[in-house]
Amino acid sequence: QVQLVESGGGLVQAGGSLRLSCAASESISSINVMGWYRQAPGKQREQVAVIASGGSTKYGDSVKGRFTISRDNAKNTVYLQMNSLKPEDTAVYYCNAFQIRSGINDYWGQGTQVTVSS
Repeated sequence: QVQLVESGGGLVQAGGSLRLSCAASESISSINVMGWYRQAPGKQREQVAVIASGGSTKYGDSVKGRFTISRDNAKNTVYLQMNSLKPEDTAVYYCNAFQIRSGINDYWGQGTQVTVSS
């Protein structure tokens, strides 16, 4: 069972930046894909960015060029650097760990609120 703890959310003005962190309870080098998802009120959860164990990344269309996902295996932490924030980025951001080990394991953090004011 992998536990994920997000931090770094908060209130920021449009155009500002935030960095989210996701600390895992075990080595993330054993986790196939780690990612960030978000859910705004009344909307479905959407993928923001994912990073594979080999380092390849994928971003949602709405955040390309503004957000950057990275991982520090030594710290068992994944980051999401968010720049040029827009009010439409307001959501609860969730960290996810997708692991194939003795089956498929899908873990979620508790979420962190990001609010962007106009």
